[in-house]
Amino acid sequence: MSLRSLLQKLLGLTGRTVIEGTEIEETTGNLVVAVRPSARAVSRCPVCSRRVNGYDAGKGRRRWRGLDAGSTIVWLEADAPRVECPRHGVLVAGVPWARHGSRFTRDFEAQVAWLCLHTCRSVVAQLMRIDWATVGGIIARVQKDAALDTVSRFDGLRNLGIDETSYKKGYKYLTVIVDHDRNKVVWAGRGYGKTVLEQFFQQLSEEQKHSIRCVSADGAAWIADVVAAYCPQAVLAMDPFHTVAWATEALDEVRRAAWRDARRSQGPAPSSTAKGLRGARYALLKNPENLTVNQQACLDLIAVDNPVIYRAWQLKETLRLALKLPIDLAEVELKRWLAWAQRSRIPVFVELGRKIKRHYQAILDAIRLGLSNARVEATNNKIKLTIRMGYGFRNIDNLIALIMLKCGGYNLELPGRSTTHTLS
Repeated sequence: MSLRSLLQKLLGLTGRTVIEGTEIEETTGNLVVAVRPSARAVSRCPVCSRRVNGYDAGKGRRRWRGLDAGSTIVWLEADAPRVECPRHGVLVAGVPWARHGSRFTRDFEAQVAWLCLHTCRSVVAQLMRIDWATVGGIIARVQKDAALDTVSRFDGLRNLGIDETSYKKGYKYLTVIVDHDRNKVVWAGRGYGKTVLEQFFQQLSEEQKHSIRCVSADGAAWIADVVAAYCPQAVLAMDPFHTVAWATEALDEVRRAAWRDARRSQGPAPSSTAKGLRGARYALLKNPENLTVNQQACLDLIAVDNPVIYRAWQLKETLRLALKLPIDLAEVELKRWLAWAQRSRIPVFVELGRKIKRHYQAILDAIRLGLSNARVEATNNKIKLTIRMGYGFRNIDNLIALIMLKCGGYNLELPGRSTTHTLS
């Protein structure tokens, strides 16, 4: 094997790249490999890859950072002429080893992107010897390229889940749309509300909109309005997960109100009743089958000393169990629950009954179709973990690109690796 063939193999260069020579820089000790595109790869538009006419010689030679050879930094160096594309105008000619607008090779960017999915951004920057801010741009380019190489993620959509998740300590939000059938994120957008969600539906073709059969959400009115406007044939299902969460919040409000009343009645020194209510939160909010012995004893004590709180707990549990029943039984039990909530004389549950009544049909549709936003909530947790690992992204578009790489179903692999052939 010749030296050039060996270098081509070690550097992961394709047959469309020709190695002209190598040198070690005396000042830096970096390895500089002079390359050029093969005859079939010259004069290509970097955007559409069409062969086009040359424009001029450009601004001389240019360098691209490659994967390190051991501890030695590797640079690929080549001429950078410009070409004139009828569609995209005058641009620097595309090269087979790097993406348009990048100063890094494809393999280098692929490794950076893979590492970002598994460790924090600052560690990736230190390991790859690049600037911390450079990582975000690499993520965006890799995700855009991966999206072009796959079938449109909007094809074949049937059952969608829509929710919003927070980032930057809860002050900002992302709208996330998950494909229930394929368990992957198909779209994420900055902010939340009607305008943001419309951006997703405006990207769909009429055929793609018509293929959507069901959308599960948390009951927000803006979601219902947008779905009705763009997909009138789709069923809007009210997620049981959020319905139970409403009841849980109502129960906790009843507990906090009782705790505040107990504190006011006893003056500055908190009474044992107030302390007991403060410590009863988990006993009330957990499912009965998951209670510890002490938590069960706490719940039994509440049943004797605080009948209002215990009645609120019974309302929460009855609703949770009703939503797990088959559709025929669930409809009967849900009607009974609504009647019980209205005469419970607990204001927050009376209001909750009215709220559930407004979403009554959507809740039944979710039970009938077996849809839940639990998968969307799990995806949101995965997104939050990804954000924390990244230690913050100032550019929200780069953050969304990272989320899509992590949760969008892309098969991102390390360069030169095969998942089917590994050493044990």
